[in-house]
Amino acid sequence: MSRKAAAFFDVDGTLVRGNVVHTFAFYATHEPTLLRSAAKYLITVASIPLFVAIDKWSRKGFNEFFYRYYKGMAEDRLRYLAGEMFEEVLRPSIFPGAPDLVSKAKVAGCRTVIVSGALDFILRPLADHLGADDLIANQLEFVGGYATGRMLRPVIAGASKAGIVRDYCTERGLDLASSYGYADSASDYPLLSVVGRPAAVNPDLRLRGLAREFDWPILDLR
Repeated sequence: MSRKAAAFFDVDGTLVRGNVVHTFAFYATHEPTLLRSAAKYLITVASIPLFVAIDKWSRKGFNEFFYRYYKGMAEDRLRYLAGEMFEEVLRPSIFPGAPDLVSKAKVAGCRTVIVSGALDFILRPLADHLGADDLIANQLEFVGGYATGRMLRPVIAGASKAGIVRDYCTERGLDLASSYGYADSASDYPLLSVVGRPAAVNPDLRLRGLAREFDWPILDLR
């Protein structure tokens, strides 16, 4: 009997429009005081060129740098606002074809897994909405109920996703060679290359070129 397969889904650009900066902007504008909200929002907007430069250099480096902006935020407030953030930011951003893609993977008997460099409490409502079986996402470190700005290990980004996906399949007895991977960015090439059935979804130019070179399916969920 063949082992069951999994389907791994990236989030930003694959299942939804936008990225981690958009979700942070929601929290920045929902700080306890108007002054703190304005300050955090302006700092975030001013930092966008820096975010872009770091992301081009290293996706892992970007994540480690960017999540420092959460330092000092209360854990209970972050988690409490996650549902509201989903309804206002993420749910309207879901690509039209995304729910059907996840649903088809489930019907095919795959274990559906969202794997993303975004934060776990932010993505949990999205995972539940799409009916995903599992969520693999970054976690902030909290001390005394407040974010330190650091992430718990392992940091999920770029090349590390490949090892995480491989370990996930090994631990659960899933067939990696029969598993699917869906992502939009060339930074996720390691994830796509480790599964037996990769697909480029709404791909950037570099990933589109790689998909054509390796004859991977190219999907547009927009």
